[in-house]
Amino acid sequence: MKPPLDPQTTAFLFPGQGSQKLGMGRELAETYPAARQVFEQADAWLGFSLSRLAWEGPENELNDTVNTQPALLAHSAAALRVFNEKYPGFQPAAVAGHSMGELSALIAAGSLTYEAALRLARRRGELMKEAGQVTPGGMAAVLGADIPTLERICAEASTPTEVVQVANDNCPGQVVISGALGAIERATALAGAAGIRRVRPLAVSIPAHSPMMAHAQERFNQAVEAAGVQDPAIPIIGNVSAEPLASAEAVRADLRLQLTSRVRWTETIQALAAQGVTTFVELGSEAVLCGLLKRIDENLKGIAIGAPADFAKLEQPN
Repeated sequence: MKPPLDPQTTAFLFPGQGSQKLGMGRELAETYPAARQVFEQADAWLGFSLSRLAWEGPENELNDTVNTQPALLAHSAAALRVFNEKYPGFQPAAVAGHSMGELSALIAAGSLTYEAALRLARRRGELMKEAGQVTPGGMAAVLGADIPTLERICAEASTPTEVVQVANDNCPGQVVISGALGAIERATALAGAAGIRRVRPLAVSIPAHSPMMAHAQERFNQAVEAAGVQDPAIPIIGNVSAEPLASAEAVRADLRLQLTSRVRWTETIQALAAQGVTTFVELGSEAVLCGLLKRIDENLKGIAIGAPADFAKLEQPN
């Protein structure tokens, strides 16, 4: 079967934390044996029923980052495997993943095996959680502010012992900052003084994509080195550079830096659009990344695929 997509103008996207929900991937696994096998493999490799946790909860355990990250990856991998089974030989122009979604994208790019990516996602979650316990902090969403203004505010709010920085540039007008709680409070006050009224603390204790993740760095580097990263067979845009990662070493470098660096998502989508990509297929839970597309470039098309009905819609004539 041929999908109604032009591979030369199509990119695959993979979601990160915040896209999880109870029941994620269940319909896919009940409908397609290939998807069921993906979840069964995850259960076997991790030594517990990740599938039951993703499908039945409890929700607070699913939202624990040590479980969230591999669960999201398993759902994305299941959707990818079904897509590849239905449309063998289809190769997108490029792939990208938001934060831990980059691990899912590396499976699609042929740079990591599913097992290696799953184990790395689990280890990433464990180390990030530990780092958050050693150096607790937080994150806050800032709406309606531009990056240069926020960079200035974060620099002014930071001290040698309390740092805050831009963590996720999701789309114009939607940015997340991350760091020490005191620095976030100062940044919030400075934002208010600058006329930025919509700063919303996120319900997390892990200051992801900030220097406070440095506690996890050495052991995460070791996990990345042990993962068996290969040269990508499909271009992948890295989170840290927002540029194509052409070699295994470039992939490893991007993954290592990702813990403490900004997710340059707006720039990632802009880079793909500049290469001629007009259609973005988001594989996995929810449709968060599709929702960001129109705010980056209203001419871009997003298609979310995470359930059997999504494949049915994909195959319907326009």
